[in-house]
Amino acid sequence: MTAHYGLRLLPWTTPDGNPCYLNTDDTDSHLSRLADRLEGEQLDLASDLVDLVSDVLNGKDADPNELHALARSLVGALRDVLRVAESRGDRLADPAVTPRGQHLGGPRLPAASFG
Repeated sequence: MTAHYGLRLLPWTTPDGNPCYLNTDDTDSHLSRLADRLEGEQLDLASDLVDLVSDVLNGKDADPNELHALARSLVGALRDVLRVAESRGDRLADPAVTPRGQHLGGPRLPAASFG
């Protein structure tokens, strides 16, 4: 996905599967808090799924249908985790912007300036 400067990638899509974005400077807005909560739930579910899959794979009698269902669940969880990572990474992209969207003044030097 392409980063949209100033927009937050939300942890859900449109009914057609297109990404949803939020345009706000208020990280404490209702939608921002809802997105934060949903991202947390998605990460928790992915962690629980990893534990479940590990238990199944450590067992001797892994049913092929169960493995197939788990693989599909893992793909969905991985998509969610990647979306969360992209959204959070996009918000870290400009170190001159505070969490409230305020721009910090002063010069910006490239990393090469610091050796």
